[in-house]
Amino acid sequence: MTTTAPILNARVVALAHYAPRALLERVLTRHGITFEQSVALRVVSVAGDSVERDELVTDVIGSLKTDESVVHGVIDELTASKLVEQVPAHASRLRLTDAGRELHETTTAESLGIAARLYEGIPAEDLAVAGRVLTLITERANAELAGA
Repeated sequence: MTTTAPILNARVVALAHYAPRALLERVLTRHGITFEQSVALRVVSVAGDSVERDELVTDVIGSLKTDESVVHGVIDELTASKLVEQVPAHASRLRLTDAGRELHETTTAESLGIAARLYEGIPAEDLAVAGRVLTLITERANAELAGA
């Protein structure tokens, strides 16, 4: 019996998002943070030394498609947990604390392990096609959101 591969549609995309996210959430829960907090930590981490709070808010909103108030709440939680702190000389800038950096590195390493297991054996050309198609879908959805 031959199995026909499903055609890419919203349900297939959603299932491909939520199954790995559930695995990631297990990692994050074990370390005491939420998915939203991990996204904000990543933004601060890749920014280098520090990031403007407004830039962080904009980036996280763009990633999560959520309200500004939610993102401010996430930043407040990270600050209260001493994972992120204000830069003393520039109150509008935020940076990772040592604990935040260590947590981000740990959860990133664990999530990379999950990704490696999930993508193992998938030909590079298939991953490239999937990447191009999903990027195009994301761009189109973002354009519709911007026009709404």
